[in-house]
Amino acid sequence: MKIAVTTGDPAGVGPDIVLSLARYRGDAELCVLGDREVLAQRAQQLGEDVAGAKRLVERLNVMHIPVDAPVRAGAPDPRNAAHVLRQLDAAADGCARGEFDAVATAPVAKDVVCAAGVQFVGHTDYFGERCGAQAVMLFVADDLRVALLTAHLPLREVADAVSVERTTTTARTLDAALRKFFGVASPRITVCGLNPHAGENGALGDEERTVLAPAVAQLRESGMDVRGPVPADTAFIPAKLGDSDAYIGMYHDQVLPLIKHLAFDSAVNVTLGLPFVRTSVDHGTAFELAGGGRADSANMHAAVGLAESLVTTQLATTVTAGRDD
Repeated sequence: MKIAVTTGDPAGVGPDIVLSLARYRGDAELCVLGDREVLAQRAQQLGEDVAGAKRLVERLNVMHIPVDAPVRAGAPDPRNAAHVLRQLDAAADGCARGEFDAVATAPVAKDVVCAAGVQFVGHTDYFGERCGAQAVMLFVADDLRVALLTAHLPLREVADAVSVERTTTTARTLDAALRKFFGVASPRITVCGLNPHAGENGALGDEERTVLAPAVAQLRESGMDVRGPVPADTAFIPAKLGDSDAYIGMYHDQVLPLIKHLAFDSAVNVTLGLPFVRTSVDHGTAFELAGGGRADSANMHAAVGLAESLVTTQLATTVTAGRDD
């Protein structure tokens, strides 16, 4: 198994945390996509001598993708936006050719890429558009799995984006992924409400009655085990967590505060709906930490480890499905 690992924005903590993968303990072979010189310079900045930095980079098996402008840790430069996107293209192309089995990504700064004149709202949409797929963002924190119905949308646009079609498509994508990558034979999915108290029977909003409930009914009629919509403020209490294999949250900040509170160092962002496995760290570029030796690499190791686990489960599921018992 071979996993491509992008280094993200070269001025952020991506190079710092990717360098730590030289001591990755999993079984997968890693291929780092990034600039060798940037990695070597960052290794020296983090305390390695010249020879040690060279050995570290060699151990990482780097596919050299050169930067377009000089890099200074902590100082993002839009001139390197194309370098960031070339990493993603190389990862996707490598998966399409069968060179990689999965992709794990280090963080990028959306505003820096946009400042270069590129419309970019994140890895999930970029990979989805590139593959012609409706990608779904899933967050995994230990046994908790929560998918997003909408991702990087301004809050004022969220309600208009909540539709029956989007809800059913997201649920079906999630159901298929739970079976294929997580080994859940009969997925139980809970859909959260959009409004406070799931609309309070229409008193606090009617999206639950007019959109979400009809979508859930359609899904149940097709044979899926989908419940809801339920009030989001009580959906994740410990007494209820065992009743669902995954949840669908309506928008970014309905879900992310919970995930980051529970497992900031170990939560992983997974993109569903692509023709390959893609995982990511669940934090940003942290420019203020780059090169200072204070970046925690645990989340990067968790993202790579989960990618390896998902591919392993996928292969086992494929073998089992192909048996003539």
